[in-house]
Amino acid sequence: MPEYLAPGVYVEEVSFRAKSIEGVSTTTTGFVGPTRYGPIDIEPEIITSLVEFERTYGGREKLVFEDADEIDNYMWHAVRAYFEEGGKRLYISRVFSPTNGSDAWSGHAHGEVAGSPGVPVYARFPGRAGNARVTFTFKMGQDVFVNSNGEPQVRSLQHRDVVWIPASSAAVSPPITGGYYLALLDREDDTWHFSSTGDDLASADFALDELDPDNDEIHIVTVTVTVQALGDGTTPLPPPFIVPDLPLDPDHERAGSPDSLFDYFAEAPASLARARTNPMVFREDDIDGFSTGVEVLDAFLSADPGAGGSPPAGLRVALQDLDSGPDERSLSIALSDGDDGNRPEADEYAGETPGDPERKTGLKLFEDLEDISIVAAPGSTFNYEDPGYQPTGRTIVSQLINHAQKMRYRIAVVDSGNDQAISEVRAMRAQLDSTYAALYYPWIRVLDPLTQQEIHVPPSGFVAGIYARNDINRAVYKAPANEVVNLALGFERFLNKAQQEVLNPEGINCFRFFEGRGMRLWGARTISSDPEWKYVNLRRYFAYLERSIDKGTQWAVFEPNGEQLWANVRRTIEDFLLNEWQNGALLGDKPEKAYFVKCDRSTMSQNDLDNGRLVCLIGVAPLRPAEFVIFRIGQWTADRKV
Repeated sequence: MPEYLAPGVYVEEVSFRAKSIEGVSTTTTGFVGPTRYGPIDIEPEIITSLVEFERTYGGREKLVFEDADEIDNYMWHAVRAYFEEGGKRLYISRVFSPTNGSDAWSGHAHGEVAGSPGVPVYARFPGRAGNARVTFTFKMGQDVFVNSNGEPQVRSLQHRDVVWIPASSAAVSPPITGGYYLALLDREDDTWHFSSTGDDLASADFALDELDPDNDEIHIVTVTVTVQALGDGTTPLPPPFIVPDLPLDPDHERAGSPDSLFDYFAEAPASLARARTNPMVFREDDIDGFSTGVEVLDAFLSADPGAGGSPPAGLRVALQDLDSGPDERSLSIALSDGDDGNRPEADEYAGETPGDPERKTGLKLFEDLEDISIVAAPGSTFNYEDPGYQPTGRTIVSQLINHAQKMRYRIAVVDSGNDQAISEVRAMRAQLDSTYAALYYPWIRVLDPLTQQEIHVPPSGFVAGIYARNDINRAVYKAPANEVVNLALGFERFLNKAQQEVLNPEGINCFRFFEGRGMRLWGARTISSDPEWKYVNLRRYFAYLERSIDKGTQWAVFEPNGEQLWANVRRTIEDFLLNEWQNGALLGDKPEKAYFVKCDRSTMSQNDLDNGRLVCLIGVAPLRPAEFVIFRIGQWTADRKV
């Protein structure tokens, strides 16, 4: 309550209207499954195009599992279909099953700058797509030693930079014969010192004021890292990943933040964005032996030529030859032996990590993302009818449905198995019952841009894209059916009306071909036995209403629980539902027939009030799709009255 203590005019802002509720998005989708590359246990970044997906999770090449045959990259095909059909926003949760589960680096491509000591390098994420060529380009910069008004000074030099100082003509004892040094700044008196063996001022060989700026030179040495993926010759290579001019000293800092070569490619980078995109890593255990940047540079310069690098003497001499000005030379190594692991099991999809409850993978990654409305697991039902895989496939489908039910505001798009007969898909459907999932059959035939051959891919990517297109072009309350499948060349099995009459009542949504109307999605039912939640659009519209009201009424928590609050809540929700009715989402020719909102003593007992509960009762009359359009035609005589 405001205080009025001194005489005067007080101008105050008040609100005479109810707070508004904004409708939430219903098109954001989450896909879970194996990819060729990319993060596994990092919070996923939203993806808005196929190019963004490929940049993080690899290209279209097939997956080669150790315990299974080579299979098509169903995740890539699902992402492609999703965006082609009209999808806008997508999250990916990659699942990976290592061939050696006890080794945290199983499946990671790796290589080593061989020498004494060696410098092991690993691909940040597992997968064959991690096989790459890493090039370290060492650059010797311009001379930064200058004479400023008779005082020796250095430009752009930073604490713990690695520098090259050629043989000195100054009276330094012992004389400088030329070499690499660690630049150390004494912050007490703001003087520079240079050490070739240690990392503190006590180990310094000489100070800056012992050099002559007219005769001596100081050149900063940095490294540029280029990572180029090694393709298989069937697809264009992605652009190389390049990080220029990295300092070499492990403890180098810029503006108070570590920024050295090892910091940039650390196991735990400084930022989440860097952790998602950095393609390689230096393991902490492998770099503990390097105390200074001089040791790091020496390890690279002494690289074994047999490891694929330049001859060490040639590299060293080239850097030290300053007759032609600043120079740079490169050393390359290959990261190899990356693999796609085993085909992921149900535990990988669920995201269970024994012994590490804080690590989230699989579907658990999606639990922290509130804006997802659609979830699917493309490719998880491949070979569903194989007796050896069927228990795993059935478990993954159940986990996907359970996830949608747990999160409340999501719907699971379930794929049928590939090459299933009608009896087999009916048997699959008979084991499922949920108002939060829909089953689609059969698989869709598309042209594979990798092989230029026609293949069959799971329908979930197409369906999720059609959901998004339907919501954007029409509305979430419109059934996502009678929609063209843009990428489809055909279907794994062409169904006729009689066959769909068997499948549709059981909640199996079919894809059909109609002469002159193309390939269409021709079903919009959930797999629920409850007739109240028979249709997909009904479930998705209620998720939209519930989520919108949930977010739009958070302001009411901890407000005084009385008549004024109840009236505000009623007006807020009534305004939102009135807008929905005006947009055609609710049945009824008047608002009072379309919805009601009650929030008063009739909905709350004294016990509710004593325990801090506000109870609001909302009823809406949703629209159901005209699934069966019936025209009754009979003969009529011309002179008969109506």
